[in-house]
Amino acid sequence: MRPPRFVTAASLFDGHDASINIIRRVLQDQGAEVIHLGHNRSAEEIIDTAIQEDADAIAVSSYQGGHNEFFKYMRDLLVEKDATWIKIFGGGGGVIIPEEISALHDYGIDRIYSPEDGRELGLVGMITDMLEKVGSINGSVERGNALPQRITRVEPGEEFPSVDATVPVVGLTGTGGAGKSSLTDEILRRLLQDFPERRFGVVTVDPTKRRTGGALLGDRIRINSADNPRAYVRSLATRASGVEVPTAIQGALEQVLEEGFDLVILETSGIGQGDSRITELADLSVYVMTPEYGAATQLEKIDMIDFADIVVLNKFDRAGAQDAIRDVRKQYRRSRGIFDPDVSDDDLPVFGTVASHFNDSGVE
Repeated sequence: MRPPRFVTAASLFDGHDASINIIRRVLQDQGAEVIHLGHNRSAEEIIDTAIQEDADAIAVSSYQGGHNEFFKYMRDLLVEKDATWIKIFGGGGGVIIPEEISALHDYGIDRIYSPEDGRELGLVGMITDMLEKVGSINGSVERGNALPQRITRVEPGEEFPSVDATVPVVGLTGTGGAGKSSLTDEILRRLLQDFPERRFGVVTVDPTKRRTGGALLGDRIRINSADNPRAYVRSLATRASGVEVPTAIQGALEQVLEEGFDLVILETSGIGQGDSRITELADLSVYVMTPEYGAATQLEKIDMIDFADIVVLNKFDRAGAQDAIRDVRKQYRRSRGIFDPDVSDDDLPVFGTVASHFNDSGVE
């Protein structure tokens, strides 16, 4: 049985995300894979994410006073989109009174937790209750054969006929915190804007915690462009330690390619100096790093500088970035034997980028 998958978020017009952050951390500690959206998320975005991710449940905090309409609308959307197997959990402290909790339960919301529940069950007890409710339906409900479900079936090893697709795959890899997801978002936003008739798939990977088996699949927090009918985003956990992609990544990619997207972006989890698996999976590989890599000799240890088609020095607005890109370009030349003086630094596929803001000009 796969780990339970939850989508967590704070509701629209709600900036109070402290409680949902605690909930998703305990879910991770209990072995769940959590696709976290952050705060101020609409009902439709949450539901669409849960469907794309083939999630088992949604957990939403709502302290903004509109909880009755918000939770009911999420339930209505699940019915409309034929995904009623996805459970809905929520809470809002004393903002949601007992009468409203009863009405929401009657409407089909699986559980709204009250302050009294917190006192009786405790935080871990509430999470255990959620996991038990999810476990009772995990694998026992027919979810169809759409793309999200096929990817889920590939993960434990189910085989599908091989796909002979000619769709290009762009792979982004790099150290943790280099800004891969922010860069992915900026690239996806431009693709959607510049090619209004095209459809794009994105597969992101985050590491599984070895101690708990849980995972924070948090790339969607940065990929704002995912909320678009022409984009499909799927978050995967490595489900193993010490690897940058799961063993089933090839099968998952094949299912995405078969869906008819015009281009697919694959973003790996953070990697070490000797990792270069992305080059076997992508037609165009991009290595994302930052100026803070240490001494110039450290560059000689990074495999991806030798193999990447493009090297991106992200967070290029930081101090020392100009010196850093000079050294990276030198290492790029050495690793490929490019000593021709007619090949200028500007001719090398080594670029400085800034992707810290929406529609950031630093990616142009």
